[in-house]
Amino acid sequence: MKTEVTELLGIEYPIIQGGMAWVAEHHLAAGVSEAGGLGLIAAASAPAQWVRDQIHAARKLTDKPFGVNIMLMSPEADEVAKVIVEEGVKVVTTGAGSPEKYMKMWKEAGVKVIPVVASVALAKRMERCGADAVVAEGCEAGGHIGESTTMTLVPQVVDAVKIPVIAAGGIADGRGIAAAFMLGARGVQMGTHFVVTDESQVHENYKDRIIKAKDIDTRVTGRTTGHPVRALRNEMTRKYIELEKKGAGFEELEKLTLGGLRKAVVDGDVANGSVMSGQIAGLVKERMSCQALIQKLVSETDQLMKGMGFYE
Repeated sequence: MKTEVTELLGIEYPIIQGGMAWVAEHHLAAGVSEAGGLGLIAAASAPAQWVRDQIHAARKLTDKPFGVNIMLMSPEADEVAKVIVEEGVKVVTTGAGSPEKYMKMWKEAGVKVIPVVASVALAKRMERCGADAVVAEGCEAGGHIGESTTMTLVPQVVDAVKIPVIAAGGIADGRGIAAAFMLGARGVQMGTHFVVTDESQVHENYKDRIIKAKDIDTRVTGRTTGHPVRALRNEMTRKYIELEKKGAGFEELEKLTLGGLRKAVVDGDVANGSVMSGQIAGLVKERMSCQALIQKLVSETDQLMKGMGFYE
């Protein structure tokens, strides 16, 4: 499964683990990288020192490439951007903004920069400012989402830019990976399925909710505020959507979700916490190690694409 993405990142398989806040820490990142994919540590809103410690901890578990995901809205973003250079991290993915202000510093340090985009316009802008690849993420994904589906977004981004495109949103098995390749992607990013792996440190309650989820079990909150987020339905999403229907303002709604992801991931409160998950959760039925999952994905994809001469 050699594509431009495996060559660019120095990895075995073109499979990237999503930069999920509170979920993507060093155990999971190292597990994915050891298995031949690209693991990511999610900086989220964490202090720069926490990110530095996570990088050190991941290096004790793997000598293979891994990256850091930066949420650019974070007040810590400037400091984390410097930590990436100081620690010699070779790959960074970005979300919630544009990484242009850090591009010169990262490029001079040899960092590969891969922004997550939800539109063709943003993909073209990222290419112009020097991105090495983009992740085109459809609204099937868990967490913060755009409007377009993966099926419609990926081919349009592929046609609009010359850099490699990585597909994300609604991918959990070899069928999804093969479909992404047929749409023109040269790699995939997956989140939800990695949440339930053995290496993932999330609370057992969170893993159980994903394993038991049905196809119709996700809800999108925050459409009225301009900050849509996809999570599994629970008491929190029900209350949030009720308040949205009544015309509640951003501040009132935010009180409901403040610290919600930590509640679910760390405390296991899957009733009142934010159980972020993609729509593909209904397809995730078993737990396994990162190694077993990636081998399963590669085997399934190979079976479907054998003889098509797609990858070298």
